[in-house]
Amino acid sequence: MRSSDILIVDDEIGIRDLLSEILQDEGYTVTLAENAEEARQLRHQTRPAMVLLDIWMPDCDGITLLKEWAKNGQLTMPVVMMSGHASIDTAVEATKIGALDFLEKPIALQKLLSTVDRALKYGEMQAAAGLSLDKLGNSPSIQELNRALEPAIKQNKPVLLTGEGGSPFEMVARYFHKAGSPWVEPGKTEHIVDIPMELLQKAAGGILYLGDISEYSKSLQQGIAFLLGKAERSNVRIVCAASRQSEAAENPVADARLQEALSAYIIQIPPLRSQPDDIVFLVGQILSGLAETQKITPVKFSPAALNVLRQYDWPGNFEQLRSVVKNLALGAEGGEVDEQAAGAVLGQMNRAPVSEMVGGFNFNMPLRELREELERRYFEYHIVQESHNMSRVAQKVGLERTHLYRKLKQLGINFSRRGGDKNTDE
Repeated sequence: MRSSDILIVDDEIGIRDLLSEILQDEGYTVTLAENAEEARQLRHQTRPAMVLLDIWMPDCDGITLLKEWAKNGQLTMPVVMMSGHASIDTAVEATKIGALDFLEKPIALQKLLSTVDRALKYGEMQAAAGLSLDKLGNSPSIQELNRALEPAIKQNKPVLLTGEGGSPFEMVARYFHKAGSPWVEPGKTEHIVDIPMELLQKAAGGILYLGDISEYSKSLQQGIAFLLGKAERSNVRIVCAASRQSEAAENPVADARLQEALSAYIIQIPPLRSQPDDIVFLVGQILSGLAETQKITPVKFSPAALNVLRQYDWPGNFEQLRSVVKNLALGAEGGEVDEQAAGAVLGQMNRAPVSEMVGGFNFNMPLRELREELERRYFEYHIVQESHNMSRVAQKVGLERTHLYRKLKQLGINFSRRGGDKNTDE
């Protein structure tokens, strides 16, 4: 549950107090901001389920703040605009940017309550639907990916996602997941062969996601072929991925029977270097996600720093971008990442082993937090070194895979799995 249901942003104290009193009487928790700067801080601190945002404010108008949130990937909650002087054109502009609705002052009681109720239900529906492709940007390559997915979503046939290592396979796979239905991943890769019917039973009516199968043994790939043969009867949709590394064969699926079973929908995820115009948006999305899940305070990236990121080739794709943004955010001085900092991190990636980049620990942190950060960077280092092959990572760090995944989840580390063996039953 969020720490706040509703954030009210209005420079008029009378309006703030009146709306707050009404909504609290209805049982909602309410947070108040009198200007855009307070709204920015409280959005991060309280994570409101929705925002009532006044258009006319002295320091920064509501439309500008709405645009800022949309550009930075922070428009993760429904926003309802309010104004006593706005034109219809302004209301239309706000909805095009991403506002859910518009309330004209003075606001009638029933109109306020019905709008708030609708906004909160809409937010819950969006959250239940999980990640969607609008979080990957809006460049031509992502639009093409959307077009490729549209016919697939209407069917219940298996899907094979292909792309380079570090591609956002699971984010795209969740596009097929319907709210309220099961999402199942094998606890261990061996379960594909050992307990296939149990997996199908758990996933009945939903998705069985098998991760990156490109390095699976032939026997495991044969096990997947068996699952595919039984999935339709169990009303299960199987989604899997196959990364194409430069040294890999053109077709990463070795088993001929499996190739045929996955031939209906083979969807290519574009490399990150094909969408430079989405980098600014993606950085904002990543920062917002880090603030929500790991309580990392959002920082500002200077235009020059963002330009450095835009011009980079990103051989590790989305996972590499996320790692870089996180490291820059943790090491930012004065709440801003400049061109020099961004260039230094990317330059080190081009010139040196990852181990030379790991540093800059803040010894003013509490011991527990410092230890967690050391562990986080340790595991991120080995994940990059082993090209996200989690079986090799487990061997390298000396942990059983289930223990490794539990540790990564505890530390808030996202990763691409070649083995598809994340344990979701724990």
